[in-house]
Amino acid sequence: MIDRRHFVLVSVAALLPTGAQTAWRLRRPPQTLDYGPAKLDVSARDGAKGDPVVLFIHGGAWRLGNRNNVNAKPGFLLANGFLFVSIDYRMLPKADVATQASDVEKAYAYVRANIAKYGGDPDRIVVMGHSAGCHLAALTGFRGGLPGAAGLVLDDTEAYDIEALAKAQGGTLRPIYAQAFSDPSQWRALSPATYIGKDKQPPVFIAYSNAPIRAAVARDLADRLRAGGTKVTLFDGSAYSHMAINRRVGEDGDALTAAVMAFLKATVA
Repeated sequence: MIDRRHFVLVSVAALLPTGAQTAWRLRRPPQTLDYGPAKLDVSARDGAKGDPVVLFIHGGAWRLGNRNNVNAKPGFLLANGFLFVSIDYRMLPKADVATQASDVEKAYAYVRANIAKYGGDPDRIVVMGHSAGCHLAALTGFRGGLPGAAGLVLDDTEAYDIEALAKAQGGTLRPIYAQAFSDPSQWRALSPATYIGKDKQPPVFIAYSNAPIRAAVARDLADRLRAGGTKVTLFDGSAYSHMAINRRVGEDGDALTAAVMAFLKATVA
């Protein structure tokens, strides 16, 4: 397990090209594309050709947020030789979680089919999600909906196993989860953990924030994946809040940023 205390001793600058600390704050407007159900943004460096890709799924309790909620990620990743894609997906209450997962899979398929036109490598796509986006990345990735994905970066959710989450909360879900997972008959189908062991998984990076239940479910997920032979990097983000563990990715000198970048570079090498 990666511990934050270890990474604060490591300069993130060692992972970056010269001048990247400044460069990642400089961005051109992304190119907006329509993938069917919704839109996505592509950010690429000048002259990009065959760059590895990070596809980001925003959070927001399955009902809020949009593809612009990316903080420092685009510039940071471009400065490190990656192409960055951020997607919209349809929100509750108009679209349920199953529909959202389908949207993510359609966005991924679109990116895989078209990203070479923008300088990306379709065979080196890492899918990253935070909160609700983390759940959707895990669900679609584990059930085989992201074929050929090079890796998954799962950034802080409680919703890996909905049935277990409800049991831990006395048989019912907290309102934020009850609204998204209102039908208990769908809990297993919408739980990423259901699909572990059914297909070979790409390398997975799992980060958790300072809520004890998030640490517990992240460790349990890591154990299940490792038991099935998946390579897992587990990041102790107990020094971060749920919002900060997303917002800080791409910030100069940040421990999580260094850990994510080490995982990305190893995954797409």
